[in-house]
Amino acid sequence: MLYDLMMFILNFLLLVICVLISVAFLTLFERKILGYIQIRKGPNKVGFVGIPQPFSDAIKLLCKEQPIPILSNYLLYYFSPVFSLMISLLVWMIFPYLTYMCSFSYGFLFFLCCTSFGVYTMMIAGWSSNSNYSFLGSLRSVAQTISYEVSLALILLSFIILIGSFNMVDFMNHQFYCWFIIFSFPLALACFASCLAETNRTPFDFAEGESELVSGFNIEYGAGGFTLIFLAEYTSIIFMSMLMTLIFMGGDFYSFLFFVKLGFLAFCFIWVRGTLPRFRYDKLMYLAWKSFLPLSLNFFIFFVGLKVLLISMI
Repeated sequence: MLYDLMMFILNFLLLVICVLISVAFLTLFERKILGYIQIRKGPNKVGFVGIPQPFSDAIKLLCKEQPIPILSNYLLYYFSPVFSLMISLLVWMIFPYLTYMCSFSYGFLFFLCCTSFGVYTMMIAGWSSNSNYSFLGSLRSVAQTISYEVSLALILLSFIILIGSFNMVDFMNHQFYCWFIIFSFPLALACFASCLAETNRTPFDFAEGESELVSGFNIEYGAGGFTLIFLAEYTSIIFMSMLMTLIFMGGDFYSFLFFVKLGFLAFCFIWVRGTLPRFRYDKLMYLAWKSFLPLSLNFFIFFVGLKVLLISMI
């Protein structure tokens, strides 16, 4: 028992370290891709072709002085970025290991709980700064996240109804002959767009819309707090890429091809950022409630009907 516990802790620590290193290099990857989209080089001065750039950025940000607004609610203001990153890392526990990891039977429900918790950290970060701009930014952010979370949950529930399990390993087993993306491509696109909105990425980046919001809910954060908030965001991007690969693209998590697909989806997040302009704010909720929700509900009802049909045939 003790040996299993030690192995679990070691596995989880290794997973967290690997995720944090991949987050560091995702920032470099993003800056390089955006550079080439805008016909320029991107970071290439630090070290060999700019590879140590993320580490120099991290050292610079962590060594800066931490600004603390005098009238802020200090404890909540200080700890909300920490909790934000903690939740983003905790959700990685549902990653399907073959050995010594939480072999979750209800991994999907755990994912939904953790993404819902992310809303609270944003709301508390905006409110505890005691600034009107950050409070308005956090309200906008929370409204957006909750709206798209509904569609995302319904999209993923469709497949849960289809395979009859909440376990991530079962998703892989059911895609042995045919990927889910082949017969439910519209759902995959809606799921990708919902993931963009969940992680506050372009074209849904109203949480940090520079011009009209003065950087949204994180306006009062600098140095360490700012670093933790964006670490949480990029961790979520990698997690969402992993989740979409598991659910739609075969989910063969023991193969190298799985990580190639994960990298491609992370590239798509960046590609969208370099290509699309920001949405108009009044179109944002229209897309969530008038487009994605009917689509996901229709597919949900279709999959329920299909499941009943298959059971009745057996």
